[in-house]
Amino acid sequence: MHIRTATMNDLPALTAVEAACFPAAEAATEADFAARLRVYPSHFWLLEDEDGVLVSFVNGLVTDEPLLRDEMYADPSFHNEQGAWQMIFGVNTMPQYRRCGYAAQVLEQVIADARAQGRKGCVLTCKDRLIHYYETFGFQSEGVSRSVHGGAVWHDMRLTF
Repeated sequence: MHIRTATMNDLPALTAVEAACFPAAEAATEADFAARLRVYPSHFWLLEDEDGVLVSFVNGLVTDEPLLRDEMYADPSFHNEQGAWQMIFGVNTMPQYRRCGYAAQVLEQVIADARAQGRKGCVLTCKDRLIHYYETFGFQSEGVSRSVHGGAVWHDMRLTF
């Protein structure tokens, strides 16, 4: 397994993994990913197996805004490469590879890179059942989010360096 950043050639695989991981109302579309890849491909971390099959990935933009807003998912212009906070839009792992530590490997790389880049930390939203998981990486819950993304209830989570 190895981690690398994305290129536009990864678009079909990213879209397929996203569709396998999130309900349609919450999943990014191929057009969403294409727009993001045009602006911030180095903020996509892809974990591939030895055959180059995409197993897990994390993506998100960087901004000075302290909270992840729903508008950020669809509008890559919120990205500011010198921004203070690494937003995390999704932590995706193909169902057949879950519970093997692959998402953790990618998330640890994202955190290490954000720290090395001098960010203040990382921000994500998650469902109630995943709060404990993200706490194991040092994220702290800031309560129920204002997000209404996909019609779900989300919790704001922050890891401050």
